[in-house]
Amino acid sequence: MKALTRPTVVPYIAAWSGELQHLRRIVYSKHGGIGFADEAPEDRDQFGVLWNGRAVAQGAGHPRYGEVHPERQRLAMQYLRCQVCGGAPARDSRGMLWLIEDDRGRWAGWPERLLTTHPPICIPCANAAAVMCPHLAGHYVAVRVQDSEVCGVHGRIWAPSAFGYPVRTEMKDVVAYGTTDARWVLAGQLVRSLHGCTIVDLRRDETCDR
Repeated sequence: MKALTRPTVVPYIAAWSGELQHLRRIVYSKHGGIGFADEAPEDRDQFGVLWNGRAVAQGAGHPRYGEVHPERQRLAMQYLRCQVCGGAPARDSRGMLWLIEDDRGRWAGWPERLLTTHPPICIPCANAAAVMCPHLAGHYVAVRVQDSEVCGVHGRIWAPSAFGYPVRTEMKDVVAYGTTDARWVLAGQLVRSLHGCTIVDLRRDETCDR
């Protein structure tokens, strides 16, 4: 098995050890589902979903490559920024560039309609991620995407209980906006669906039009 190249850059969406998670009490919301006991308007997104909080101190401590910072991931997905450098992703006539795990065979036409928490990426960062990211190395697909839609979140599911307060379950899942489950999720990542997908050869896909 080929050894991974040691990372030389920290992805924009990665969390740092100095960015501590906010430990806040979860209660029943007056609007249904869950809320924070000390909830503020900025704790929810434009669709009314509650978001997990974490300190914003990018560069503090050491990088946690396996953890995603909720706010930066959300910004990268909402405004279509490169997941590694935070800049503009690659785009040409075939669409925007995404780098995803190779799951061809899951359904006919994959990755059309794929739901992903991975933001798009630029060419230089895609080449770096392909050899440095343990989730992608030797098992990735580069895809040009004509259109993508914000459609939900990924997060921890909570449930009602007989004790007068909601309880944390062991389940993390993708939850679509506008569903009943959206009231019971503590979101950690924004989800987009991918449409108009063309699988490309990253090694030959070195040019892009802005």
